[in-house]
Amino acid sequence: MDPIETLFSAARAAQGRAHAPYSRFRVGAAIRDEAGAVHAGCNVENAAYPVGTCAEAGAIAAMIAQGGRRIAAILVLGDGAALVTPCGACRQRIREFAGPDTPIHVAGPEGLRRTFTLDELLPASFGPDNLA
Repeated sequence: MDPIETLFSAARAAQGRAHAPYSRFRVGAAIRDEAGAVHAGCNVENAAYPVGTCAEAGAIAAMIAQGGRRIAAILVLGDGAALVTPCGACRQRIREFAGPDTPIHVAGPEGLRRTFTLDELLPASFGPDNLA
């Protein structure tokens, strides 16, 4: 299977399990790590805003829990006509485990809509290398 299609399938499955009773806006995300393993996450809302979790944060947590340490690529899947890119906090979360050239694929129900690099979404970012 095509690498982007693999991420899309994992993100779609996760999106279907999202807990979004308040916004009704379900998001799925899937990461391919440095070893090629795929890790998925979905948004999990909470009645006490803002303690919910974004899909990207869930996918990153799954990656770390399963031993992955670097994001080779990530795909974010959301519904609607507009691009569903990672929020600012998730862009910074991704930056912790990815380099400036890491592809961030943005998809809708029909498939891939656009690909960005992390540097395009979070230019001149602060990351682990700033603290080295």
